[in-house]
Parts: sequence; C-alpha cells; structure tokens
Amino acid sequence: EVNAETDFVARNEQFQAFVAEVAGLVLSVGDDVEKLKTATYPGTRHSVTEELTRLIATIGENMTIRRAKRIEVKSGVVATYTHNAIKPGLGKIGVLVGLEGASEIDALEQLGRQIGMHVAATRPEALEASSVDPAALEREKAVLTEQARASGKPEAIIEKMVEGRIRKYYEEVVLLEQVWVHDGESRVKSIVKKAGGQLSDFARFQLGEGIDKPAGADFAAEVAAVSGVAKA
Repeated sequence: EVNAETDFVARNEQFQAFVAEVAGLVLSVGDDVEKLKTATYPGTRHSVTEELTRLIATIGENMTIRRAKRIEVKSGVVATYTHNAIKPGLGKIGVLVGLEGASEIDALEQLGRQIGMHVAATRPEALEASSVDPAALEREKAVLTEQARASGKPEAIIEKMVEGRIRKYYEEVVLLEQVWVHDGESRVKSIVKKAGGQLSDFARFQLGEGIDKPAGADFAAEVAAVSGVAKA
C-alpha cells in the first residue's frame, strides 16, 4: 500500500509506475517495508527511498510506503484481485490468495480470483479458527458472556449459549467458515475442497484501513504523520 495525499496523485502515471515497480520488488526483497525502502530501485543505482523523495519533489505531494505482503506457495498459485482497478493491479482494495493443489493452474487461478472477490466483500480477519487473534477472541467471549448472563439463565445454559455464538462469530470472521458470497449457501472450505485445492494464506489491503481519522484531520495530514514528513 502506497499512500498519497489526493486522488489526483493516485491517477498520476509517474506515481502508478512507482507503485508497480515497488510491488514488483516485494517479490525479491520481501514484505518488510524498511528493507524495501533501502532496496535498489529498478533501473537506477539509488534506493527506493531516494526515488520516493525524487517523486515527492516532482509531483509536489507527500507519499509513503505503508505496508506490503508477499505470499508464497509450494505447488499452486497466488491469485490476485483488485476491486475497481484503475489499472491492472492498482486500486483501493487489493487481495492476494495463496492456493495449493494439484488442480490445473487455470482452474486454481479462476478459483483464486473468485476467493479474492469474496475476501474483498466480506473482510475476513483470519484464515481458520486457530489463527483468530486471541485477544480479539477473548474480547468477543467477554461481551457474549455478559449478554448471555443478562438473560438470567443458569451458568450451564449460558455456557452453551456462548459456545453457539462463538461458532457464529467464527462464521463471520474466519474465511474458511464463511458463507460463499457467490451462491449464498456453501462454505468457503467446501468450495476449496471440491476444487481439489487448499487455501494456504490470504491478504486484504484497503487503502487507508486502520489509519485513525481524528475529527478535523485531513488525509494529507495523516499521510504526513505516517511518513514522518511534514506537509508543505
């Protein structure tokens, strides 16, 4: 994810070319942003940071490389999906899907794209139940337990109620447990199994996601704060 101050810059061809080059570098350098910044920018002898500084001076707006993700598979495909792409691979929501399996590559890629569309729409937080953030799970359990106790039922019943609601919680936030958006009935795990694949990893980036927006603050100020560069 590369942030700029305005949509105008996001449609600038120089900015788009920079984003594409940096995304390509992630394949060889990895997704550690600090290492990415110090890597040599393609076709030059200077670093990515130096190229970014040059681009900021040319365009006249602050920009920052916020985060990156690389997914690897042993035997299969890494499929991509970009929602409302302004150019191939460039948009405000991007998804990567890692699929392992012996199925034909074309079939896996098609399934991966469908899963990417599903992920873009449903915003899952974890691949499987065991990978749900423990802190988030405990918070959810605490809230559900408090709600169940308000019913005045015995503890044994409350425990069963919480277990049922936690299963529902998993169906909402765990990708493999979610209802497949393309038919509204199947589970994602059954769709993947039927195709002879195995979903190994996924990532969903939405532009600006997780950046706090205090009242009165504009996006340019947020980008400047994240990048550590003062707004001109």
